[in-house]
Amino acid sequence: MLEFDDIQHILLTRAPALTGRYEFLSFRSATGGRKWLAAIEQTVQSTAAMRATVEKENRWVSVAFTWNGLRALGVDDASLATFPEEFKQGMVARAEMLGDTGENHPDHWVTGLASPDLHAIVILFARDNAERDRCKIEHGRLLAQCEGVEVLSGLDLNATPPFDHAHDHFGYRDRLSQPAIEGAGEDPTPGSGAPLKAGEFILGYPDEDGPPANLPQPEILSRNGSYLAYRHLQEHVVAFREFLREHGETPEEQELIAAKLMGRWRSGAPLVLAPDKDDPELGADPQRNNNFNYKEMDPFGYAVPLGSHMRRMNPRDTAANMNRRRMIRRGATYGPHLPEGAADDGIERGIAAFIVCASLIRQFEFAQNVWVNDRNFHELGNERDPIIGNHDGTLEFKIPKRPIRKTIKGLPAFTKVRGGAYFFLPGLKALHYLAGLTQV
Repeated sequence: MLEFDDIQHILLTRAPALTGRYEFLSFRSATGGRKWLAAIEQTVQSTAAMRATVEKENRWVSVAFTWNGLRALGVDDASLATFPEEFKQGMVARAEMLGDTGENHPDHWVTGLASPDLHAIVILFARDNAERDRCKIEHGRLLAQCEGVEVLSGLDLNATPPFDHAHDHFGYRDRLSQPAIEGAGEDPTPGSGAPLKAGEFILGYPDEDGPPANLPQPEILSRNGSYLAYRHLQEHVVAFREFLREHGETPEEQELIAAKLMGRWRSGAPLVLAPDKDDPELGADPQRNNNFNYKEMDPFGYAVPLGSHMRRMNPRDTAANMNRRRMIRRGATYGPHLPEGAADDGIERGIAAFIVCASLIRQFEFAQNVWVNDRNFHELGNERDPIIGNHDGTLEFKIPKRPIRKTIKGLPAFTKVRGGAYFFLPGLKALHYLAGLTQV
């Protein structure tokens, strides 16, 4: 049985939020950090509490820490040594392996995210801007009472219109393919695969390979926790629209190219099931929009190109060991909506998301290194993920087509990494344990 009353809500639920805010904190004083945590933990909802009160709540809070943050709170060296090496090192130290080079290098990240002084993140999702602003003021008052706790930077979140479904600034419907977790109380949608063992995402439970092993110590600190890989991606909306116009003579051709890059039409309809024409009803239907495979239905990529974003990030039945590679994604868009046809307004917009997993190296880092940035994925030769891969204008994107495939050369970068970090998301009992540490 999953301990829903101890698992932070963000791991197993989605808040019905249209806005929110992330604040990135540094603890100059362990005492101040623990005082802050003792207060903020009172606002952190468990999965059980979230499910029981979601209709009447207006804000949802989660808290997570870097390895340096756990040390700054007073976690002892023996305990710190039991955490995985990739978490200890942090995302900045692993930038080259992750493909964070060139314009994506940590030297270009927003304030504080590449600093060893980044210790914690507080994640707020809110129903509306008024509630977000109220919480921001409330948190500022708390910080003023906690000596040595500083905000390195913050990021306001905003859903993009229309608000009837989640989508990014490029216009792609989001939240379509997430793994189901055994015992979490949700049935998988057709085509999504059987529920996975909880230990693939939550520490302390059996995973697809067997009983839990090599968990951080003490157990109260690790149980019901997880790891978050935070990615702050700026979306170059104008460049994306110009690319579509350059390579598609008609609006219909432009939409098809957008679909080929993603593997789905922007409505969410998968190309495997709607290869020639968009089908918005299919895209909006969770009982149908994931019910496909590649090996039998599209082995050569005539519908979904082998290098498309969707096919890379979830190769389904064309990759081995998939049950150990799945990830949960949470997060939101930031920045104002840019209307179609509008000129570049110079305002940054994009996605700020968390990849939730029990193993950063086996799940997130594998995906980044192999699926996203390996040029020879599926023996493609000179490609990376067309949406989130690191592009410098020298790579290409191939669209299989009879009798001659189409090759787009000089693919531009549609996204830019503006920040990232590895966080540990403790259970609620662990938050209380951390708040009660004494300085050695």
